[in-house]
Amino acid sequence: MRLYIKTFLLLTLFFIWSGSIAGASLPEFSDLAEKAGPAVVNISTVKKVERPEMGDFFRGFQDRGHPFEEFFDQFERFFGERERQPREQRSLGSGFIISQDGYVVTNNHVVEGAEEIKATFRLEDEEKTFEAEIIGTDPETDLALIKINTDMELPTLEFGNSEDMKVGQWVVAIGNPFGLNHTVTAGIISAKGRVIGAGPYDNFIQTDASINPGNSGGPLLNMQGEVIGINTAIVAAGQGIGFAIPSTMAEDIISQLKTDQKVSRGWLGVTIQNVDQDIADALGLEEARGALVAGVTPGDPAEEAGMEAGDVIVSLNGDSVEDSSDLTRKIGQLAPGSEATVGFYRDGEKKDVTVTLGERDLEGLAERPEPEPESEKADLGMSFRSPSQEEAEQLGLSEPQGLLVTEVEPRSPAHRADIAPGDLILQANGQRVDSTNDFFTILEEDAKPKQVLMLLVNRQGQNIFRTIPLRD
Repeated sequence: MRLYIKTFLLLTLFFIWSGSIAGASLPEFSDLAEKAGPAVVNISTVKKVERPEMGDFFRGFQDRGHPFEEFFDQFERFFGERERQPREQRSLGSGFIISQDGYVVTNNHVVEGAEEIKATFRLEDEEKTFEAEIIGTDPETDLALIKINTDMELPTLEFGNSEDMKVGQWVVAIGNPFGLNHTVTAGIISAKGRVIGAGPYDNFIQTDASINPGNSGGPLLNMQGEVIGINTAIVAAGQGIGFAIPSTMAEDIISQLKTDQKVSRGWLGVTIQNVDQDIADALGLEEARGALVAGVTPGDPAEEAGMEAGDVIVSLNGDSVEDSSDLTRKIGQLAPGSEATVGFYRDGEKKDVTVTLGERDLEGLAERPEPEPESEKADLGMSFRSPSQEEAEQLGLSEPQGLLVTEVEPRSPAHRADIAPGDLILQANGQRVDSTNDFFTILEEDAKPKQVLMLLVNRQGQNIFRTIPLRD
């Protein structure tokens, strides 16, 4: 009997202890939600959008000589002008107040093109709605700063340090999904540094805290109630996959928008691509890391500092550069006019150069052709020759140089490497080629021993690198 009582007491103590441990491991969010919630605002906007022309809908029938063609013509004649009048489009999003003078952070896509913006939040158990104006936007990171004007004492949120956050730590999202004001969801940080193709400065925090349409622009909070991210994107086909802009990136951008109503970023003046293993082998690099310079824009900072196509940038101001996206973010965080030390490899030798950065110009960039995407890995089957003077002029060259690709066999190594007729080969494995003898000498003496041929190709004025593996 005494043994049974002792066993019962031990089991009871164990369950009490295990229950307390389990309870202690689960956080409590009510205080955080109560304190942070009032500073989260519901943003509603009104935009004017063009209506589609009715003729666009019917034209497919008309082109085929549809029997109702005359009816469609009369319908458009009577109603077409009316239908083309702009219509109002209303949308919802979220934001949060960061200062007593009424500044509110949100996403650019929430307020872009809006003719009317209203911010609604809860204050002393009452909902308050204010007209808001756009102070500044940054489409490249999808951030915006808007402002409301009031003499009332406003609740605010402060930025925390997203760099200090670790994968697996708890986070809380507050926003207005589907217009449901002040919805609180919780989860963990699933990953950091996500690149999802949203823009050149992708560096998202991934979270499984529930984020839905309407959450855009709302805060992602740590357990101290600090903003460590701005909720921005979701994977529509998945659940529990949301993305937030890190606070360490957002805070600097918001500060610039508040002061200058725009964001100024450093500019190096190079086109870059990632270094894969074939490129690393061709250049004799120990590891596939860094940003390969495919082209240098004439007159821009990189050219003035002596950088060339084929350089592999591996560090910036002493910090390691992992890939092209990493370099883009690091350069963008520096101010125009500042000096930066760029570390790179050229012909197997490590070099450092000091570059005075320019300013990133979105309008100028829009006029330049986008870099070609990286090719699929491949293995030769092409014909080439030196270009004529006329062909060189058509390619924008003052005199003939390089080798002009005239034919590429289907399913050949060159074809699989995305080499195309009309491409101008400027370099092979980092060495200039101006004759077929140059090309075949490099192929036999350098490329085959390395088992990879790397070509610098000019295509419609844009320099790109292509690699052809030569492994048996």
